[in-house]
Amino acid sequence: MNDQEKAARMQAEMEERLHQEALSIKAEFDACPVVGSVQGYTKEEVMLPMPDGVRLFTVIYKPETAESFPVLMQRSCYPAQMETYSVYGEEFTKRGYGYVLQICRGTGKSEGQWEPNVNEREDGIAALAWLNEQEWAESIGYFGASYLALTGWAVADVVPEKVKGMMLTVYGTDRFKSAYEKRLFRHDVLTGWSMSNAGHPVEADYSESCRYRPHAKVDEAMWGGRLPWYQDWIHAVKREDAYWQQGWWKQLAEIPPKVKVPVYIVDAWYDHHFGSAMNTYISLNEETKSHSWMDIGCWNHMSEDCIAWEQQKNLENGDVKRILKWFDLLLKKKEIPQKRIRAYVMREDRWQELAAWPLPAEHVRKFYIRSDKGLGENMGEAGEITFAYDPENPCPTHGAESVLTTITEAGTLLQPKPDYRADVVSFVSEPLTEKLAIAGQVKVHLKVKTDVDDTAFSAKLCEVFPDGKAYNIRSGITTIAADRTEGDRYSPGEIAEVCVDFWDIVWTIRPGSRLRLDISSSDFPQYAAHSNYAGIWSEQEKSRIAHQIICTGDEGSYIEFPQA
Repeated sequence: MNDQEKAARMQAEMEERLHQEALSIKAEFDACPVVGSVQGYTKEEVMLPMPDGVRLFTVIYKPETAESFPVLMQRSCYPAQMETYSVYGEEFTKRGYGYVLQICRGTGKSEGQWEPNVNEREDGIAALAWLNEQEWAESIGYFGASYLALTGWAVADVVPEKVKGMMLTVYGTDRFKSAYEKRLFRHDVLTGWSMSNAGHPVEADYSESCRYRPHAKVDEAMWGGRLPWYQDWIHAVKREDAYWQQGWWKQLAEIPPKVKVPVYIVDAWYDHHFGSAMNTYISLNEETKSHSWMDIGCWNHMSEDCIAWEQQKNLENGDVKRILKWFDLLLKKKEIPQKRIRAYVMREDRWQELAAWPLPAEHVRKFYIRSDKGLGENMGEAGEITFAYDPENPCPTHGAESVLTTITEAGTLLQPKPDYRADVVSFVSEPLTEKLAIAGQVKVHLKVKTDVDDTAFSAKLCEVFPDGKAYNIRSGITTIAADRTEGDRYSPGEIAEVCVDFWDIVWTIRPGSRLRLDISSSDFPQYAAHSNYAGIWSEQEKSRIAHQIICTGDEGSYIEFPQA
């Protein structure tokens, strides 16, 4: 198959996937019957001018039988999804809503130059100001998922008076959290997204792109041209770096405390923006929180079921029912919501209402990593467990929370047997005699040694069912450099204390199950494979093998579970 045939096949596959997404949205609407008579609609396409004269393609759907009505709006950089937006327009107007879609600058039929993120505030402010002035717009609700949620957060603190609330799904304002974990780049989120949204076709192999060293040259070497914004991302490895502490990303992070309208935040345990979304909710001011909702479900970024052990009955994945419930309350009933936080409890297939987020931990329970490769509440004897890590043969991602390009690996999936690779060390507990209710952030503390000046350590926690099958709960990664005092360089051979911080979870491990903790040094392409050289990851031209040591006993290495 030549390159032209391959491109045609990929295009056909993408179109079919988008068509299926539109059908799925239509099915969600069909499950929410229209109350009262069905409205007809009109559709108008306009080129709406922005303050600098650039015109943005805007589609307006209006119900025919009303002079003024509540309007739902979103702004999108994905013009290929017009079939889905048409479903929204047709279905919302049936229910008495108007619907306005605007295509972002430089994409689709909109004029201007495409540069991700940076134009969304000014363009969004102008678009909402225009809509606020329309007599037919009685009130306004703003909604969107992923990048469409970004366009909402971009203006959430300066919305005009007719905007009564927002529903923003699978996104957060802490961009650094969505880009890095302990100085390791989230390839599967941002490298994959950048290749698809470079502003020109990129046909390079994704895996080879992620492996390219030095990665700082991958765009020119493989993607057809330099992407300055991608270069910014792959060089600003610390939260305190200037790139994150000035300009747009700093401004975005500072928006939530200033938001005054009610916000419905929806995210999921296995969405790659989960960490950012939780930090966003936490940073809302208390008055806004008192009138906002948050749901934390169990699905991936595309709202797909990602639990492998059996079909669940109460996932509630899909946004349509939530959109209608939220905006019916705000725009039709004209009621002010009261604070609500709901989380899906893993292994119980039920939703639980929570009083606060993050969950306050009443106490912490420790399980120690032992020299006999057990995992228990007694630390056992002091010892050392060794393995070798080769960056050119990284441990493949399977069962993850921070993936997008390889989204089939998102979720809680059946895991290989313990010690399934030479660079994976598995620690397994005895069967639990009572349930272990995890509620919050699990942390893995490790005392380690290595023969290089910097390296990574990854961890994955699993529940091993009584039948011996293991399913991942949470995973994470850290580097020695990220866990040391700034300026304190590591000397090969010395003991270092590192901590793998998992994202929060609410999970009940059942009696009879075992705990399993896999320790390795890579999780690729969820995270960039550490080269085993100190310094900025994207500048490393070569890699080397690291010989890793995990220290046990004497309060050495352990995992801590928050108990609500």
